[in-house]
Amino acid sequence: NNDRTNYFQNVPTSALDSILWLESDRMGHFVGAISQERLDEQRGVVQNEKRQGETAPYGRVWNAITYATYPADHPYGHTVIGEMADLDAASVEDVQDWFRTYYGPANAVLVLAGDITPEQAREKAELYFGDIPSGPPVTQPQRMISPMVGEQREIMYDRVGEPRLYKVWNVPPGGEADTDYLNLLGTVMSSGRNSRLYKRLVFDDQVATSVFAGVSEGAIGSQFLVIVTAKPGQDLAAIEAIVDEEMTRLLRDGPTAVELERARSSVGGEYVRGLERIGGFGGKSDRLAESQVFHGDPGHWRTTYQRVLTATPANLTAAGRTWLSDGSYALEVRPFPEYTVAATGADRSAMPAPGAAPLAAFPEFERFTLSNGLKVVFAPRSGVPTVAMNLVVDAGSSVDPEGKFGIAALAPAVMTNGTDDLDALAISDRLQILGATLSAGSAVDFTNVSMTAIESRLEPSLALYADVIMNPAFRASDFQRSQSQQLSGIQQSNRNPGAIANRVLAASVYGPQSPYGRPSSGNEASVRTLTPADAEA
Repeated sequence: NNDRTNYFQNVPTSALDSILWLESDRMGHFVGAISQERLDEQRGVVQNEKRQGETAPYGRVWNAITYATYPADHPYGHTVIGEMADLDAASVEDVQDWFRTYYGPANAVLVLAGDITPEQAREKAELYFGDIPSGPPVTQPQRMISPMVGEQREIMYDRVGEPRLYKVWNVPPGGEADTDYLNLLGTVMSSGRNSRLYKRLVFDDQVATSVFAGVSEGAIGSQFLVIVTAKPGQDLAAIEAIVDEEMTRLLRDGPTAVELERARSSVGGEYVRGLERIGGFGGKSDRLAESQVFHGDPGHWRTTYQRVLTATPANLTAAGRTWLSDGSYALEVRPFPEYTVAATGADRSAMPAPGAAPLAAFPEFERFTLSNGLKVVFAPRSGVPTVAMNLVVDAGSSVDPEGKFGIAALAPAVMTNGTDDLDALAISDRLQILGATLSAGSAVDFTNVSMTAIESRLEPSLALYADVIMNPAFRASDFQRSQSQQLSGIQQSNRNPGAIANRVLAASVYGPQSPYGRPSSGNEASVRTLTPADAEA
């Protein structure tokens, strides 16, 4: 992987000498056998492995995550298997130099685990490895966390049956306290049917088939990942909103004592079960080797295990707030869309010649100002006997007070629902009788109330228009109805790819705190706190 090259051999005790002879032969006496023929053969093997991996479902995901979350000059800024051009460029001299630099005893740890005494292990290690030159000192990178700021997003299309969401944060190296606590936090989120994300997404809402949250540990930096595989046809944006909601709640309130105990038992149990084996990842030999290679102490695994046993909800919450509050990368993997083409098309033998451009005829505008300062623009037209009116006020969501985001959008909606003398049903009835339409809304910089009226019924229509503008009642029932509709619209936008794209674009261009960077309709939390008095003000 990024940090180590490892060889595992599980053999009967009777074959130990044979396998130590083979391993030491490879380390001490193999470099001369690296030939162009063998390099070309193994180059093809590795390149075919790369092709198989990247053409498998979700096979290009880790490439995307690597390049998006680490800069190119970071030790983790390239994939382990490399690019085809790198593999093509490797020479026999490159391989031999790598072998001489890194594949020496001074840069290696040998673990013998099983039916053998320490004295026997030392004797056999000396016998088979003691005559191999140590190799040069190796400069090893140390703690190199690559911070991310804000939110990065990417969409990938793949030949998969189920959409999948990946969310990634860069966190401290393996072995640090916060990394161990983050791993427990991931267990709280996704391990077992009662975990937060599994219960919500798989068990209750039934929009996903699997959930994972946890740490992928590295020697100089790790990554916290949330991976959700959605059911076919489900909206990943809606699933991500749930993930964000549950994470926000967990980081705000912390895990419960019961949740922590479940996580502690789960992670601790994995440790214990792993140590029943002598080999393989998580087995005795692996734990000892990893502890020595990365922490200089073969018993370092006990430190992590002890943290698991003594962790508190406050430990998990503090680590989560420190590392998961900012700097994320989200990748959506979507199935390839199914496209079709028409059987026939236009005649391509000759392009149709364009005709002459028509001349546009615009009416002459009349402008005047009332004594109270209201500016009026009159644009006459003679096409149909209708009159369109639009009152535009120079204020929109950009003047929403702090903590009351969405009020500029909500206030005009309430205005059309009732006046001092008319309720919402009466207004609707009168509009139908008059054949008129009435609407109101707001944008970032303006709010408007508009009406279209039949010319023969202009006077009563204009009277209704003025009544709505000048005498809105802001009744509690009307307010609550409009508030509920606005909340529903926000929730729908969370499932609409176009709305999500516009929201992300605006926040990226202007910044999430700018009036132009936040949704003019507000968010669910702010809209829920609004009152009729806010709208009237």
